Amino acid sequence: MKRLMYVLLFVLLAGTAYAQQAKYVFYFIGDGMGLNQVNGTEMYLAEQEGRIGVEPLLFANFPVVGYATTFSATNSITDSSAAGTALATGTKTYNGAIGVNPDKEAVSSVAVRAQKAGRKVGIATSVSVDHATPSAFYAHQPNRKMYYEIALDLPKAGFDFYAGGGFLKPHTTVDKKEAPSIFPIFEEAGYAVAKGLDEYKAKAAEADKMILIQKDGATPDCLPYAIDRKDGDLTLAEITESAISFLTKGKNKGFFLMVEGGKIDWACHNNDAATTFNEVVDMDNAIKVAYEFYKKHPKETLIVVTADHETGGLGLGTGTYLLNLKALAHQELSQEELSDEISALRKSKGNQVSWEEIKTLLGEQLGFWKELPLTWEQEKALRDEYESSFVKNKVVFAESLYAKSEPLAACARRVMSQIALLGWTSGSHTAEYVPVYAIGAGSKLFMGKMDNTDIPKRIAKAAGYKW
Repeated sequence: MKRLMYVLLFVLLAGTAYAQQAKYVFYFIGDGMGLNQVNGTEMYLAEQEGRIGVEPLLFANFPVVGYATTFSATNSITDSSAAGTALATGTKTYNGAIGVNPDKEAVSSVAVRAQKAGRKVGIATSVSVDHATPSAFYAHQPNRKMYYEIALDLPKAGFDFYAGGGFLKPHTTVDKKEAPSIFPIFEEAGYAVAKGLDEYKAKAAEADKMILIQKDGATPDCLPYAIDRKDGDLTLAEITESAISFLTKGKNKGFFLMVEGGKIDWACHNNDAATTFNEVVDMDNAIKVAYEFYKKHPKETLIVVTADHETGGLGLGTGTYLLNLKALAHQELSQEELSDEISALRKSKGNQVSWEEIKTLLGEQLGFWKELPLTWEQEKALRDEYESSFVKNKVVFAESLYAKSEPLAACARRVMSQIALLGWTSGSHTAEYVPVYAIGAGSKLFMGKMDNTDIPKRIAKAAGYKW
């Protein structure tokens, strides 16, 4: 009798443990999203409502909170490929590496381990599918810029669902001969390629494996910034919703889904605060999609949110006991889009653009003079840049890692940060801690201080993947 009771107790405990295992895993990575990007977004949203405080983002209020170090194997400041590899594989590597260790040997990602455990796997991003962070989960290349080779690794991994803006290098040359396009290679490997949501909906039911990218004509680099979005543009929330529907169709053995908010980083490289905060909100909207799924499967779902590194050295304050984040609400477009509008104005006028026309444009798109008074020094900075660019015709484009902007657009962005009383220490990455948030099955594993290499290992533990 006693033996029978022990057996029953063992079965009960085993069943309880299994019920707490994460059958469904969401792994969100906000590229470049440090603590101040999150905190700044929440304060920015509150100031738009006319109050001081925070308007909580969903993920920032998950019950489990930790923080992670991000250094690479070669430097205290990591790049996205080394950080992506750490977050994917639990292995430190050199800056520039994709899915390989410092000896350039392939290392398995948590996504591969999920696949081996019988789960369906999805990799999604707001930038290109062959970019650093997403590719670290499926590819193995010594250099992140080997985009064609990275794309060829995609069908080798054999994951069920990929999505993003597109592919940076669908064609290349090998030994001076043109290599085949990646898209027929994908199709031969059994992937349906859907360009836009309409194609996805038409193909999803019959497809065994799926690659969802933007419609023809859109830039393959990335989805548009949230602040620049137009009707019909593909969004990260729509990608997340599509991934869930695809990964749960048919025989449902659970899934692992990585979703990257990749353009937080791009906006921070530009030191563009309004665009940054809108990108954080945009990723939160994608997380809300996952959270709705979690509410239906709370005992079997794990959501983890973190970042690969901080970008820009964002400082919330510039020396006075004041912030003016509500000013950012008057910014209607990103620095890159403003640059395009200035370039278009230059072209349409044969470079004969008046200062009044520039003032009108900056007033309409940034609220300068109309809603936001400028100091003498701020107006002088803009006027001097105008004189250089349009009168003297000396146009020296401002360059960041992912953008090349009209100098007047970059100057206007600097003025906007001054008005908002925000500071930036860098146009690149920093070594700051990044936040970690979690909810659901196994979420307590993500409490406290950790290294970025710990996160995929703890996901594997929570989900029961063999490590």
